Amino acid sequence: MPKFAANLSMMYPDLSFLERFEAAARDGFQAVEFLFPYAFSKQELTARLQANGLQQVLFNAPPGGTDAASIAEAWDKNGDRGTAAVPGREVEFRAGVMLALDYAEALDCPRIHLMAGLITAGQDREEVRPTYVDNLRWAAEQAASRGRDVLIEPINTRDVPRFFLNRQDHAHEILAEVGAANLKVQMDLYHCQIVEGDVAMKIRKYLPTGAVGHFQIAGVPERHEPDIGEVNYPYLFAVIDEVAQASGWDGWIGCEYRPRRGAGAGGTSAGLGWLPR
Repeated sequence: MPKFAANLSMMYPDLSFLERFEAAARDGFQAVEFLFPYAFSKQELTARLQANGLQQVLFNAPPGGTDAASIAEAWDKNGDRGTAAVPGREVEFRAGVMLALDYAEALDCPRIHLMAGLITAGQDREEVRPTYVDNLRWAAEQAASRGRDVLIEPINTRDVPRFFLNRQDHAHEILAEVGAANLKVQMDLYHCQIVEGDVAMKIRKYLPTGAVGHFQIAGVPERHEPDIGEVNYPYLFAVIDEVAQASGWDGWIGCEYRPRRGAGAGGTSAGLGWLPR
């Protein structure tokens, strides 16, 4: 059976962020992921993980900025969604990667997502591709020296208009161009269904290659629990389990969804009937 990690940025919205670790453990999760750790000290987050017997399996490098204040401003006010494919922000990207690697080491997190960022109106994707490839090659080298993987994620342009990377095949083309063994794809099945569909066949195609580092899930189209919407997740979980056993894949599935009950007390826990036990 696949292993599931609670996404603490989206789940348990009725609780403060630091209280969500205990809530996830109480619901039976053994691992967590979240968007950004930078508003909290490495020591505080490590203590929460250890106190609740949780493993940190993923978080994002900064979307922009280089410290807690500028990172929050980049995400919340400026609308930044990464700098990896944004020409002219290479210094900022590299500083963010080094900060993320420091957190990954402290939290014993094996992988970091490097958000590509947005292309400007009228900008051709091929114009910025060399920047993306160069940045990813540099980041993969830095991460490898510290025993970490770095991931890229195709994201649908309905939720994030003008995001640089949108398709699974394009992500794997980038991996081949960069040529780093520790650069992998974060395969979010919610985004994949919206952009491409044919999700099961893409799992069968890409998971055996060793180039998929992490999965994420949510119901389509509302991004609620995976048992709400148009996707047959029990079937997809069985496909992942089948292919993982055949290929030796032993990764995690991040539950990156917004609970349908919103911020109502206990709403996340009440919606976990879909979770295989």
